Amino acid sequence: MTIQTAFTYITGAISELYDEREAANIAHIVMEYLTGMSKLDRIVHKTKILSPDQNQRLKLAIEALQRHEPVQYITGSSWFYGMELLVNKNVLIPRPETEELVEWMVHDAAHRHRLHLLDVGTGSGCIPLALKKSLPDAQVSAIDVSEGALEVARSNAARLRLEVNFLHMDALDTQQVAGLPEFDMIVSNPPYITQSEQTGMQESVWGFEPSLALFVPDNDALLFYRHISQIALSRLVPGGALYFEINEALGKEVVALMEQTGFKEVILKQDMFGKDRMVKGRKM
Repeated sequence: MTIQTAFTYITGAISELYDEREAANIAHIVMEYLTGMSKLDRIVHKTKILSPDQNQRLKLAIEALQRHEPVQYITGSSWFYGMELLVNKNVLIPRPETEELVEWMVHDAAHRHRLHLLDVGTGSGCIPLALKKSLPDAQVSAIDVSEGALEVARSNAARLRLEVNFLHMDALDTQQVAGLPEFDMIVSNPPYITQSEQTGMQESVWGFEPSLALFVPDNDALLFYRHISQIALSRLVPGGALYFEINEALGKEVVALMEQTGFKEVILKQDMFGKDRMVKGRKM
């Protein structure tokens, strides 16, 4: 099978699952994964024959895609904030909306030096690594309850040569978090999808990405926002800020919770799609 034939084969095999544009994007990702060649190189060498090993990997990749497995888990990597990150089923696949949260923090941190930053529920480490990349003189820490996620995050930090202090810690355990130092900024993209919302989600998300990082009970959708707001109130320096990524349906509720907790200047911000996606509050 040639490179061009393989590309056409992939798009045809997943045409019932994805629209034409998305199928083509996925096929390009798979072909780069199989061949190690850029899109331009694949056009130049479109008649090049795939090796038996590449053909076997192609077969396995298509079978996985047809099971709705995200292409990022098949290739083992995902791009975020200009960084190629390792990902597996222990971590969420980084989303573009989260890049906007990082950009908000980086903008607010402009012209400030030696900041202490904390990410709560770090997963792949995408947020703290992006912050460290953009704010090299900041001291960045991150916590997660999942050892599997921390293993991925530490691998990403090592590959990117970015220094982040990763800690195994449960954000819901008040005794554990009491030992944390003070920070200038705290950020979290916690689980925020209610169990009842699962029915409206793509199978590629709920069937493969870690439920620990996705879901909260229907009767306590603000569980993590409540606990993390309490943590931030005790661990932020005066004037320090807390940033959240949120469920688009819970913007007003998160704002009200933060204000009731004691945060001031609480701001609700929309993402590139016009959805309520981020909230920031300041400790006075």
